[in-house]
Amino acid sequence: MKEFTLQIDGMHCGSCVKRVSQALSATEGIVVQEVRVGAARFTSTLDPAPLKQALDAVSKAGYTPHLTTPLEN
Repeated sequence: MKEFTLQIDGMHCGSCVKRVSQALSATEGIVVQEVRVGAARFTSTLDPAPLKQALDAVSKAGYTPHLTTPLEN
């Protein structure tokens, strides 16, 4: 499994953390490792990882995600 980290703009409280955690957890192939104010760390059980779906889930929850883990080719 590959681990990824997202920087998430707009998260500033426990409710934000919960919303992002729920959004990522509902994404098939994503296992949430940690969500804290401003960032989320997760692993993917799928290859290729559903990164677009994870980014879309965070965006739909009302936040702006940025992938901070370099992608391997």
